[in-house]
Amino acid sequence: MNSEEQAQGEKRVLRLLVEPLKRRGLTKTSTLTVAQFDEMIEGMCQKLAYMSDASLMALEEQAAANPSGKDRDRFPIANLILQWAAVIQPPDGGASPLIQAVFAHGVGQSAITEGWAPELLDHLRKNRNWPNNWTLGKIRDGADGALRRYRDLQGRLAREGELGPVDCDWWDRRNAALQRCREIGEGAAA
Repeated sequence: MNSEEQAQGEKRVLRLLVEPLKRRGLTKTSTLTVAQFDEMIEGMCQKLAYMSDASLMALEEQAAANPSGKDRDRFPIANLILQWAAVIQPPDGGASPLIQAVFAHGVGQSAITEGWAPELLDHLRKNRNWPNNWTLGKIRDGADGALRRYRDLQGRLAREGELGPVDCDWWDRRNAALQRCREIGEGAAA
């Protein structure tokens, strides 16, 4: 996203998310000063500039239904709104610093080598935590079906030279996901 697109995106976030929430009567949380609240809004707008109009309107609806404060009249904190945004429309651009660090680490490199990196990436996008050994085991176990299908299709492709349309589509999407993980691990992803 270039600087012009970023600026337009930030204006869209203000117009479709922040201003409608304020019109609904949501105010700054009492734990923040006005300057801190403004800074929180500015940072949130920068991070959400990638979102589409429809996703921002959905996010506004969710935020309005989940206000903060004792009287339920306060603006939700940015961290909560960012979590909701990641579910509604995950950023499709570059990988976050956490994701980059995991894929640059031995954990991510093993996942790439063993073929379960797309499942690790999905987990990281949803949970935003460094995975512990138990979590890695669950992710690996959850990838078993995809890994089995990948090996089966690889064998069929070697034997028959082609795949049916459904299998070919799955194969292409899986390879694209694996390549994306490799790029993240190599630092090629922005």
